[in-house]
Amino acid sequence: VSSVALLHDDTLRAELTIQARLTHSEQLMPHIADMLDKALLRAGRFDRQINVDLPDLTERKEIFQVHLRKVKIDETVDIDFLSRQTPGFSGADIANVCNEAALIAARHNNKTVGKQDFLNAVDRIIGGLEKKTKVMTEAEKRTIALHEAGHATVSWFCEHANPLVKVSIVPRGRALGAAWYLPEERQITTKEQMLDEMCSLMGGRAAEELFTGHISSGAMNDLERATKSAYGMVAYLGMSKTLPNICYYNQNEYSFQRPYSETTAREIDKEVLQMVNEQYTRAKNILMEHKEGHNALAELLIQKEVIMAEDVEHIFGKRPWLSRSQEIMEDEQPKIDDAVKDMPEVQAAIKEHEEAKKASKEEAEENTSEKAPTKVSEDAEEKGSEKTSDDASEKEYEKTSGNKKNNE
Repeated sequence: VSSVALLHDDTLRAELTIQARLTHSEQLMPHIADMLDKALLRAGRFDRQINVDLPDLTERKEIFQVHLRKVKIDETVDIDFLSRQTPGFSGADIANVCNEAALIAARHNNKTVGKQDFLNAVDRIIGGLEKKTKVMTEAEKRTIALHEAGHATVSWFCEHANPLVKVSIVPRGRALGAAWYLPEERQITTKEQMLDEMCSLMGGRAAEELFTGHISSGAMNDLERATKSAYGMVAYLGMSKTLPNICYYNQNEYSFQRPYSETTAREIDKEVLQMVNEQYTRAKNILMEHKEGHNALAELLIQKEVIMAEDVEHIFGKRPWLSRSQEIMEDEQPKIDDAVKDMPEVQAAIKEHEEAKKASKEEAEENTSEKAPTKVSEDAEEKGSEKTSDDASEKEYEKTSGNKKNNE
């Protein structure tokens, strides 16, 4: 009873304190809902809740423009690419990327910050520090290269897989290698898109089995992500063949009782196993179909350690599908251009340019009109001089003939 009374006193004291602040201040006092007691969130008290989500693609682009004002960047920096490269980043994370990129450029004694500096900053924030001093044998290095090249090859030929950015076999954090993608921030996800993502995840393990003859522990994270995705598709999203249109979602996270029977649990396990194995077989078929390109990609990866999407495109050709982010950017660009044109500063600059263009055109016309009479006068002078010379020759001829007649 004493503990309940103490809890009630603390809740009442917290509520009175917050109400006193609001009484003495006309401004809105923001609070995080998770930090407030549930008694304060009942109807009639603090029942207005505003969810602040993480910035989306266009919002991240605007945040980058704010933080890059004080950073000297070169012409290689593409803000659209950086905004696509940082999904799930908050405003503070984007500021951290800009600061980290500036530090990396300063370490290399560069006067400006380039695209590669930003990519290195994102890699360091997401994956951790590079560990180039980690010792590996040639066989281990080749296995890692085949594994990462398998991810790149399979994702390149899956329509709905995330677009590839680069592939690296440089150890970073706990990872021995990584394939970096531009995640598609979809509002809804179809079954085909999820299966393509699962197939690209299984590409590393499939490449190990096909081209080395054994499998390793390097695919643990890939298997974990693929299994979780398959369980979500079957148990929650109703994307199963044997259990279609059923969602076994349990809102009580502390409950030890599952909302389905043991028979249903076995069906779920069976369906998940079948789904993952189907995508594993599909990944092996893609690798066998593009075996030569995969081997060339692995050899290039062993030589350079880091390869970009342009290198993959040089081997396999251009990817025939357009990513969702590129579609959004192409659709938004005309709107952005129209919005920029409506700005007063841009309108003034356009007007000034038009006036200068008109003035230069008038000046050119005046110069042309001044040159034309001069030419006419010159032609007249030439004709006049020719006529004078003709008259003089005729007079001389008449004088000569007159002299001849007098002599006769």
